[in-house]
Amino acid sequence: MFITLFCLSFSCTQEQKTGDSPENVTSTYYFIRHAEKDRTDPSDKDPHLTEVGKARAAHWSVILGEVKFDAVYSTDYIRTKETAQPTAAKNNLELKIYDPNAIDATSFLKDTKGQTVLIVGHSNTTPKFVNKILGHKKYDDIDDSDNGKLFIVTVAGEIINDQVLTIN
Repeated sequence: MFITLFCLSFSCTQEQKTGDSPENVTSTYYFIRHAEKDRTDPSDKDPHLTEVGKARAAHWSVILGEVKFDAVYSTDYIRTKETAQPTAAKNNLELKIYDPNAIDATSFLKDTKGQTVLIVGHSNTTPKFVNKILGHKKYDDIDDSDNGKLFIVTVAGEIINDQVLTIN
C-alpha cells in the first residue's frame, strides 16, 4: 500500500517536472470521507470525532505520509476539519474550506492544476465531487459505516484516471 501511494506520487511529480506543455501537467486528487464521528447526541449536527475517529485521522496522515500535498481542503464541519488537520499539519498547510454544494469542478481544476490535493468530505459529498471531476456519475454515496474509502483521481490534460482503495 505505502509503495503504491509512493510510486503514484513519484510518477505524478516526475510528469510535472519533465512535461514541457500544459497538457503534460498532472494534478492528483485524494478524496476521503471524514473519520468516525460522535453519534451519542443525535441532535448534534456538527459533532467531533470519536477516539476511533481521531486515531483514523492520524492514520490517514501516516498512510498519506509519502505524498507531498500542495493543498488540503475540508468542508466546514468539525469532523471533516479534525480528519484533515493531521495531514495538513504534516505538510505545513492551512486547511482550505470548501462548500460541497457550491463547488464548481471546472474552476477547482483550474485553480489546482499541477497540484496534489487532499479533499475531505462526507459519505454523500465525496463521491459526488469525484464524479464532478470525472465528468460523469461513476460512484454512489459511501455507506454510512464506511470511513476507509480513498478515491485517487489524476488529471493530465484530457486524460483522467481514477481508482478507489479501502483502508482499514
